[in-house]
Amino acid sequence: MKYLPLIALTVALSACAAQPPAGVQSVGQSQQPPGAVAACIAQKWADGSQQQVISQNILANGQAMDVYVPGQQPPGGAAAVVRPSFTGKGTSVGFRAGGGAGSDATSAISGCL
Repeated sequence: MKYLPLIALTVALSACAAQPPAGVQSVGQSQQPPGAVAACIAQKWADGSQQQVISQNILANGQAMDVYVPGQQPPGGAAAVVRPSFTGKGTSVGFRAGGGAGSDATSAISGCL
């Protein structure tokens, strides 16, 4: 019984992380786990720009991540938003524009789906 509040909190946090964030344009779905999709996006952006790419864990163990476009900074920069699928198994990927990022960013995302 003493673990019931901890379990309830964990379930609530997981449910919040699985909701589509506001201001995010859907790019697509992948059958790969969120961590693998985020790593692919970060690698493509880093290779293409020769700049540092920032990834931010939103949920433990890489289950939900934001990958910032090269040159963008958290929390308001343009980013790929990688979350567990909202409709079942797999990963949902979106793009949050902020700070001005072009279509090159979304084409790199599509290449990782």
